[in-house]
Amino acid sequence: MMRLARLFLIAFATASTLAGCDAALEPAPPGSKLNAEAIATRDTPPEHQFKGVLAGKPVHLLMHKCKVYMVEPAEGENLKWTLVLEGDLYPLPTSCIRQSLTESKGVVTAFIGRQAFGAGGCCTGTPEYRSRDGVNWKPR
Repeated sequence: MMRLARLFLIAFATASTLAGCDAALEPAPPGSKLNAEAIATRDTPPEHQFKGVLAGKPVHLLMHKCKVYMVEPAEGENLKWTLVLEGDLYPLPTSCIRQSLTESKGVVTAFIGRQAFGAGGCCTGTPEYRSRDGVNWKPR
């Protein structure tokens, strides 16, 4: 019984550690005038970005690793990302398998497709969220 409890604790500790893993952006190359966010924004495909007007204000949103960020100008040509949506918390490690940002009639829809390791299909938690301003999100 003690051995089973020890194995369970090791497995739980490993899963908890992995659940918190989320690789940060790669740092900008030495000597670059652009920061990591500006380079990552430049390299992000159009289907993972929204640039337009929401609630009467210009908005730039970007999806990166199943999280939605507000993109704002910073010093020079650099950009600053502010996290605005990351979806439901899941107790086990997950992987981002599908993500998208779409707009229709003044509403942006974010699809966050995270899959639990070892599981099939998609998705953990609530995968779709909608926003009229890019800041406040509601599950669909």
